[in-house]
Amino acid sequence: MSEIAAALLGFAGGMVGGLLGVGGGILFVPALVIFMDESQVSAEATSLLAIVPVAIVAVWRQLGYGNVRVRDGLVIGALSPVGVAIGVVTSNEISQRALELIFAGLALVIATQLLLRALRPADRPSD
Repeated sequence: MSEIAAALLGFAGGMVGGLLGVGGGILFVPALVIFMDESQVSAEATSLLAIVPVAIVAVWRQLGYGNVRVRDGLVIGALSPVGVAIGVVTSNEISQRALELIFAGLALVIATQLLLRALRPADRPSD
């Protein structure tokens, strides 16, 4: 049963990620914790692996539309492993509860920013 749930989670996460452009971790981590009873650390680690194919397909498709800023992506990609290494060490040193609260806080900050952006008046096209 867990393989079917994981497959459905992967499909749904990919669809929502592709549709809304959100990072897989924002979707996969809470779903793994809530629906598949994973620990926060295990869900974060699993999500890191799961987003690799999602990111590859997304970049390939978005390149075709001209939406990828390749230089920026390469700079971010080159610097990310340092942050990931520090984050992995940190996540294994703090409590499960602290990780859950930090993740929930991050999700709230992101949700607030998206809501504020959506409520702003749309820019009028220049004539």
